[in-house]
Amino acid sequence: MVAANQSQKNPGISLAGAVDLSAIKHQVHAEPGQAGGAPSAGGYVIDVTQSTFQAVLQTSATYPVVLLLWVPTDDRLIGMAKKLGDAINGMDGKLQLARIDINAEPEIAQAFQIKGAPALFALIGGRPMPILEGLPSDEELQQITDTLLPQIVQLAQQAGVTGMAPYSGDANAEGDTADDAGLDDQVPPAHQQAHQLAADGDYAGAAEAYAQVLEADPNDVLAARERSKALLLARSASADVRQVRAAAAARPDDVDAQLAVADIDMIGGQIEDAFSRLLDYLAAGHKAELDPVRKRLLEYFAIPAPDDPRLKAARRRLSTLMY
Repeated sequence: MVAANQSQKNPGISLAGAVDLSAIKHQVHAEPGQAGGAPSAGGYVIDVTQSTFQAVLQTSATYPVVLLLWVPTDDRLIGMAKKLGDAINGMDGKLQLARIDINAEPEIAQAFQIKGAPALFALIGGRPMPILEGLPSDEELQQITDTLLPQIVQLAQQAGVTGMAPYSGDANAEGDTADDAGLDDQVPPAHQQAHQLAADGDYAGAAEAYAQVLEADPNDVLAARERSKALLLARSASADVRQVRAAAAARPDDVDAQLAVADIDMIGGQIEDAFSRLLDYLAAGHKAELDPVRKRLLEYFAIPAPDDPRLKAARRRLSTLMY
């Protein structure tokens, strides 16, 4: 677990002065809600537990994350959670909102040394930076959504964290609660073990489990896609983006360096860039490296939708370059 004070180790990235929230002195303590329900996760909003928090830390090296430590049964926090979720979903993957129920996950709250809910942190490259602790006024919350969130994206970009968060589907209809989201119910029974391993951040284990699913059913397209994603994250989820890109630029003929930076592109949602990078590498005369590049591309090809035009174009070009 990474405590919040670790942000002090990275003085080059600071949110100090971005928004003046020093007037927020009150602490909000958990109280049961009476009406309505918490807005569901979905889009670029996820719910995080102790078992999945490590994976969030790792992926913050690829795209920035806003952590909301809250109590979903406290009605006073529902409006804030909805406004934050709507704002971040409107940023089309530039940020992810990770919500943590501090009643269900007290260890995380203790690690961040908060006294109550809500509390907000920005997470960039595994380093948490405090935004606020306490319930903001409407004006303060508007300042966060309009001003601070775009600044977090800019700070992440300056740190070389330039990827896009994955889209996890639409939130449930209004009135549903987070507990009713039922995302695990959509996971095929044969995939449950692999899905849980991935959720726990054990991507290598998830890839092996999905491989076993494919042995039983080689035509399971979903398992093939999830296996490819797990292999990708097992290799590169915690990679230093700046170092990988610098190595690729310094060693344009090194196949391992080019494969590594293509992984970064894929994790960041830059699918066409990843395809083009490896195809251009082959086209530049590196036919001796055809086998590892072809293998990596075939792995990537399992990730987009089958009718994705980028996929069709890349398949055609790979076929041409192979002969």
